[in-house]
Amino acid sequence: MNQQPNSNHCFVCGRKNPRGLYMTFYDDGDNAVMSEYTVSDEYQGYPGIVHGGVVAAMLDEAVGRVAMIGDPHHFMMSVTLQVKYRHSVPTETPLKIVGRIVRMRGRLGKARGEVLLPDGTVAAEAEMTLADVPAEVMANTNLEALGWYVDA
Repeated sequence: MNQQPNSNHCFVCGRKNPRGLYMTFYDDGDNAVMSEYTVSDEYQGYPGIVHGGVVAAMLDEAVGRVAMIGDPHHFMMSVTLQVKYRHSVPTETPLKIVGRIVRMRGRLGKARGEVLLPDGTVAAEAEMTLADVPAEVMANTNLEALGWYVDA
């Protein structure tokens, strides 16, 4: 597995965001991105249950990162994200979050993801359409200023 870069202030992966999740993502070099993560109680909606927006954010990040497999500077953004909540996602429980490429063509892509409970039950799933970040945005992006690096 290849560890993917993180940024400084991203809510999901940021290393210097004091309110962020601080997740780490790995890819298999082919078509999947994965993270193992335990959500703390501070991100609950109902007592002991991860807030649905946090579940969606984790899926958005994992699924969106499939574009970086093989090129950690290939940034795509969400065009659509459809999340289906199948089961409650408990806090303080080890989870596996997976994103997989469905297809990548030109500047667009489609990918799917899941949040898996320790017994393998799919707690939430997502489907995403992605698009390349516009060239003019990337031209003005300073990756060093973003703090874009692999946190060893």
